Amino acid sequence: MTDGPIITATGVVKTFGGLRAVDVDKLEIRRNKITALIGPNGAGKTTFFNLLTGFDQVDAGEITLDGQNITGTPPHRLAAKGMVRTFQLTKALAKLSTLENMKLGALHQRGEKFWQALIPGLWTRQERDIEARAEAILQRFNLTHMRDEFAGTMSGGQRKLLEMARALMTDPRVVMLDEPMAGVNPALAQSLLELIKMLPAEGRTVIFVEHNMDVVQEISDWVVVMAEGRIIAQGTPAEIKSNKAVVDAYLGAHHGEDLSKVELA
Repeated sequence: MTDGPIITATGVVKTFGGLRAVDVDKLEIRRNKITALIGPNGAGKTTFFNLLTGFDQVDAGEITLDGQNITGTPPHRLAAKGMVRTFQLTKALAKLSTLENMKLGALHQRGEKFWQALIPGLWTRQERDIEARAEAILQRFNLTHMRDEFAGTMSGGQRKLLEMARALMTDPRVVMLDEPMAGVNPALAQSLLELIKMLPAEGRTVIFVEHNMDVVQEISDWVVVMAEGRIIAQGTPAEIKSNKAVVDAYLGAHHGEDLSKVELA
């Protein structure tokens, strides 16, 4: 399927007790574009993000990937279908090397099956191919010098790079990034932004949650704004920047200021 949205969410509802955290009538994520999901604390964007990626289950509604219903599909099965995510708090395995962390991201490894693991001839060639792919991605992310270092020795920014690099080991169609710039120093942040901007040209769709509007305006093609669990606006970064409904909904304290200079809390 090459036309139309790659992800759709229809009538998606999630409640916690009496609180309706997410109530999304309809959302379509455009293929091979970078979409930002923004909103204030309590807007429901992280919960919605978790619903899309299978880390939480909807109470009602349907989510599709390339026209296929993925509602309730667990994350590891979504990864096999081409949808992967990163986390605001990185999940690198501290006592494994950078290269070992990368190799863990590869799918369908023959050596993971008990009986096949006992016969090296069944998996050693694949293992070499996986390692070569990991080396190439590490070079792209400027992490080759950390190849044999424990992931626990890396800086917060380097771990962000590692997590995104490891996500690419699955050769995903959809990359979901949860606050990719959080805790990243300015030097590494610019490198990470450039890497994200390259993904659509490779046939990948990017969806990311972000608070910093400078980041949103620099890399996103489309912006989705949430407040109180609902989508209140969609548009290009320029359109969202000047959208009065958005300003009134959750930027009242900054009314009249340049939105690009406001960091959304």
